[in-house]
Amino acid sequence: MTCDPWEPGAYKDRVDEVLLGFVAQEADEFAAIDPSLSAVAEALEAAAAGGKRLRAAFCYWGWRSVGQPDSDALVRAAASMELVHAAAVVHDDLIDDSPLRHGRPTVHIALRDAVGNRPGDDAAARSLAMLVGDLLMALAGQLFATSGLPAAYTVRARPLWTVMARELIAGECLEILRTGAGPDGADTEASLKVIRYKAAKYTVEHPLLIGGALAGAGARLREGYSAYGLPLGEAFQLRDDLLGLFGDPERTGKVNADDVRGQRPTALLAETWRLADDAERELLRALLGRSDLDADGLDAVREVMRRLRAPDRIEDMIRARVEEALDALHGLDVPAHATTALTALAHSAAVRLS
Repeated sequence: MTCDPWEPGAYKDRVDEVLLGFVAQEADEFAAIDPSLSAVAEALEAAAAGGKRLRAAFCYWGWRSVGQPDSDALVRAAASMELVHAAAVVHDDLIDDSPLRHGRPTVHIALRDAVGNRPGDDAAARSLAMLVGDLLMALAGQLFATSGLPAAYTVRARPLWTVMARELIAGECLEILRTGAGPDGADTEASLKVIRYKAAKYTVEHPLLIGGALAGAGARLREGYSAYGLPLGEAFQLRDDLLGLFGDPERTGKVNADDVRGQRPTALLAETWRLADDAERELLRALLGRSDLDADGLDAVREVMRRLRAPDRIEDMIRARVEEALDALHGLDVPAHATTALTALAHSAAVRLS
């Protein structure tokens, strides 16, 4: 089976078939241990469902750009990137106490019914969600190891998994350490560092590098993957932060107020603070970080941001990073169909409504 020309919908279907079948089998085996685990097994399957499958696509083109042919085994290996993402999402929603993801209750919210009405039910549901995230990460490694690719190929890529996990967890730790620190400590460069490690690297750069390592990519191509992948990954997360506050919840499936109520270290909030005058900063201090922030308060924050043109600043950052990524891509010696696909993926990552 080939994917030339690049057909993202057809590729997504292939990834979904692999991923959902694999997780369903694992969930069945998990639930077979004891009937009381059925709700946790359902949460495991739900966590792996949905999504754009961008990370699997970048891994695929990390392989194809070396000149390797289409491969069902490679699709299976690439699908494991989506389980890394699913694990990160479960943990991230738990850390942020987010109630919705893709328009559905997040795992720790969904598991409250499984715990039942008893003392400590919220803490128990959160503990179960943490373990679902841990299991998803373990399953990612299992799917990768059993992809069907030659062992010599997977051995080349294995060290990158350690780097990916280290940097992803470092980014989450940085966000936790900087969340709620107060607007006076807001710093755009520090916020960009958080998104670089928390999201950008494992979204684009690491999947590309893993796909390239599987295919035997040389040092120059690997450097090119990073030059393309890192700015594009940052553009992806900057777009996510904009959508988190200004996007349509019907499309994003998230609650608009999460970043403001949690006072998370986003570049959007940091740029707003940098541009604000004394009166605007006083208003922001009164609103940011309030768990009881209502719709009027959220609109007031948005109004300050619009007046200062902070969203436009983030759009400029996104545009500059996409241009940097595409410049790096066009400097690579890769097949024309790979350039076309990676160009389309760049636009899919940075220009979107959800």
